[in-house]
This record gives sequence, structure tokens and C-alpha cells, in this order.
Amino acid sequence: MSRQPRALVYAAGLACALAVTACTAAGGAGQAASAPTVAGRPMIEVGSFDFPESVTLAYLYADALADRGYPVRVVPDLGPRELVDPALMAGLIQLVPEYTGSALEFVSLGRIPATANIVATAAALATAMTGRGLVVGHPAAAQDGNAIVVTAATAARYWLRTISSLASVANRLAFGGPPECAERAYCLPGLRLTYGLRFRQFVALDADGPLTRQALAAGDVAVALLFTTDPAIAAQHLVVLADNRGLQPAENVVPVLRRATADRYGPGLLAALDMVSARLTTAALAGLDAEVELGNVDPQVAARQWLRAAGLAAP
Repeated sequence: MSRQPRALVYAAGLACALAVTACTAAGGAGQAASAPTVAGRPMIEVGSFDFPESVTLAYLYADALADRGYPVRVVPDLGPRELVDPALMAGLIQLVPEYTGSALEFVSLGRIPATANIVATAAALATAMTGRGLVVGHPAAAQDGNAIVVTAATAARYWLRTISSLASVANRLAFGGPPECAERAYCLPGLRLTYGLRFRQFVALDADGPLTRQALAAGDVAVALLFTTDPAIAAQHLVVLADNRGLQPAENVVPVLRRATADRYGPGLLAALDMVSARLTTAALAGLDAEVELGNVDPQVAARQWLRAAGLAAP
């Protein structure tokens, strides 16, 4: 099955999920699932992928909008990109904080290459999204891309420092990552095409989550995909293998919004989103991740505290 039909099936499933969520949203925000409104104004529903950083980003952008009077609601943990982005295109949600390179690869079906050049990648993404009825805000300085990691013991045992150094041992090692890794251009297919790597086994785990980190620590997998801002990399002294052949593209955080929503609410809406992006650095994003994942701070609380500290929300 091609990627786009499968994505449409995912989006249909999301429609059912959103129908349930709309009826149970806290504070009475959820109205009729087909067209939730607040005081007659259409709700801006902000979706997130199914990992903590994405949920935190959804609250960052949503709370910045709410502070400026926009009717907004976060719908967290919706699933992978193959589900969330088609739902955005279909109007089931109106805003998603995305990552430039991976978003471009998805929306163009791999036809437009993303590179490490953020300006070129962001421009290509904006053009590709326009044809889907979407508008892209200014990308943040903050980046979070794929990191291929091993434990310090594994790095020492096999003399691993770069991804290409895995070539002689990959067929003896298990690789762990999110289920969608098997089809993602910057995960297993990219590792095969760019580095010639064929691992002994692929173990489907989670997206930058506890299952992947636990499997790596327990030795159930020897190599894993985490995200570059994952606080566990430093906390567990993991070794990030250098992407010495440039597989991974620029992955700057960028809000993607439905054009109809942008037109309905005017230029102030995008301006509010861009103010968040202008302040968000990779260090700030990593700090938020550490609060949420190591400090067990609720993503909404962490987002609110950051917005206040950045002068983007009322104290």
C-alpha cells in the first residue's frame, strides 16, 4: 500500500478519535465534533505527535495563542506523522508544530530532498505545503533531529564513533526505534541507502520514549534511534554516532497551520506563532525536554513556565 492511501486511512481513524475527544474536553471547550466553537469562533485545535517533546511544543504554541485571545485546544499524542499531517490537511486539526526536514520528506512523498540548509529546506517546505492548503510559520532556531546512539560500552567494544563505522558489525546487532522507522527515509531506509547498513533485527519500540531507552540499557538492542534533544543521551552517557555522510536534514521546529484558519483570524495569528519560534532555541527545547522527561513536569506546566520566562505569557 502506498504511503498516501494509508495516511488517509489513519486520518479517518483520527476523525473518530477527535469526535470522542471533543465531547470530553476539559472546561467545556469541546463542542460538536464537526465544528467546535467558542463564542461562535471556530476552535483552533493544535495536534501533536506521540512523544513528549511534540506535546510540549503543542502547548507552547497553543498557550501563546490563548494568551492573545484565540480559542484554542490541544489534542495531544495523536500518533505518528503518517496520521497527524493528513489530519491537518483534511481539516480535522488546524495547527501542528512540525520539523522541517521530515515534514518536507513526507508532504513531497520524498520527491523534494531536504538538506542541512535550513533556509532552503524551510522554503521548499513552505512551497510544498501551499499546495496542500497549509501555511508555514518562521522556523525556530531550535532543532531536533534523529540521533543514532549506542551505549558507551558498545561504542568501546566495536570502536564506534560514526554511523559508517557500524558497517562491519551491523549484521550482528539489533536496531531499535519507533515502528514507523522501517519506512522513514531518514531511519532504516536511509541507513541502508546512505550507509549500506543492514541490521540483524529491527525491534519496533516507541518514538524517543522509555521503551527505546530501556531496551538499549538492557542490551535488547545495541543501536537505537533517539532524538538529538533527548535528555537521556547525556544522563545515561550514550554515544551519538556522527552522521558523517549527511543523511539527516535540518529539523527546525516550525508551526504548520491551515490556510483557512490563518485567513479567518488574520496576520496576528501567525505573528503570535512566530514570536514563540523567534525565542525557541535548541538549548531551550532540550531544557524543556529534561523538565518533562526527567523531572516529570507536566508538558503544559513546563510550556507555561517557559512562555512566562520568555515574556510571551502573562505571569
